[in-house]
Amino acid sequence: MSAKILGDAVTRYQSILETEAFRDLAWADELTKKMEDQRLVIAGRPVSPFLRPHLITRKQYDHMVKASESLTSAIDRVKRLALSTPQLLSRMSLLPAEKMLAQIDPGYSSLAVTSLFDTHIQNGHLHFNQYSAETPSGVAYGELLGDLFYDAAPVKEFRKKYPLAKVGGTKFLLQAILRAYKDYGGKKKPNIAILEFRQPFANFESGEYQLLAELFRKQGYHTEVISLEQLEYKNGVLRRGDFEIDLVYRRVRISEFLVRFDLNHALLRAYRERNVCLVNNFRGEVAQKKAIFDLLTDESVTANFPAIERKAIREYIPWTRVVGQSKSTYQGKPIDLPEFVMANREKLILRPNDQISDLPEVRGWKVDAAQWERALRRATANAYVVQERVESVQAPFPVRTYAGLEYRQMNVEVHPHSFLGKVQGCTTWLSTPAANGFSTASGLAPTFVLDK
Repeated sequence: MSAKILGDAVTRYQSILETEAFRDLAWADELTKKMEDQRLVIAGRPVSPFLRPHLITRKQYDHMVKASESLTSAIDRVKRLALSTPQLLSRMSLLPAEKMLAQIDPGYSSLAVTSLFDTHIQNGHLHFNQYSAETPSGVAYGELLGDLFYDAAPVKEFRKKYPLAKVGGTKFLLQAILRAYKDYGGKKKPNIAILEFRQPFANFESGEYQLLAELFRKQGYHTEVISLEQLEYKNGVLRRGDFEIDLVYRRVRISEFLVRFDLNHALLRAYRERNVCLVNNFRGEVAQKKAIFDLLTDESVTANFPAIERKAIREYIPWTRVVGQSKSTYQGKPIDLPEFVMANREKLILRPNDQISDLPEVRGWKVDAAQWERALRRATANAYVVQERVESVQAPFPVRTYAGLEYRQMNVEVHPHSFLGKVQGCTTWLSTPAANGFSTASGLAPTFVLDK
């Protein structure tokens, strides 16, 4: 039923674009101008080159929320188990510094104040491809983009027949980090630092960080966007110049941080001495590794988890194992892992354990047996996981080009955003299938729920 509802809705929207009123694309140029005016740009490009929103049904959205919350609970449980069990923690292949920082008590109970999943939605089916235990990107962009599209002329015409609901989340993001600060013991209204990791020689700022800072200021919180180089720690106070910091909101991963800084950095000293509240804290980094799905899909680890969580894992998480010369299980049966990987190339993918690794990801169905064998040798020598194949979801989207409007087949990933374990809204990322590197057609699409 969802497929028919969505198919009819998309057909209706595309037919609107083909009418005389919208064929000249003046409305699209106006929309692009509004994006630029509201700083909805990345590296000088609009965050969305697409001319229609991504639509999901209310049933699909509710299903995604329920599944995401069950899995978030299971991941929180498995993280706590790993942190208290050295044998399980060793399976995560953490760097020594990551292990050390993961043992520091952040001063509040939650391991992940904010997080997101990469989700594939196909009719009534869900698959979660990846978990990011970090401050989710796209929340501010997605919410403001939704506001712009909601009032765009073709969407207004579309809404005459199809009621749409927005799925913004910035309000819940601020509430979540303030709850963590209160749990940490914060008594006053905090000064908030949004921590930006500027790449060397980058000639542009993160527009989303600036937008979030403005949204926080409107709620009465003194907020500044600050880079790691600007921080100093003196007399128990983390600061940037005269700006004293109580709460740090970060997306900087430890593995990124350690490329340019050491463990004596001002942020880490303030964190160790519990003189700043850090969201997300470094304990959440355990789940940044793809090996978290190894623990999740190992029934010997999750045997005592609640039934609803074990059911969600079975239905939505792809089978995953850390690559090595070891014995394991697949669908309850014992296997020799290297032999199994070699014999099942067509349905497996080799992925670096760290999300920001320079090592390649290898899809078994895209390479021949000799290439797969070489990839397996590399994976065995480095930190890799092998994961069961998850089929990508694709759909055609209208794109504004210099020549006018053209339809492109795009990979569609929906990112439900979780705040303290509760999903509040989502964003959609579209990318060109099999694209290598940067693609001008990749970007966010505004996301709306079809209420009827």
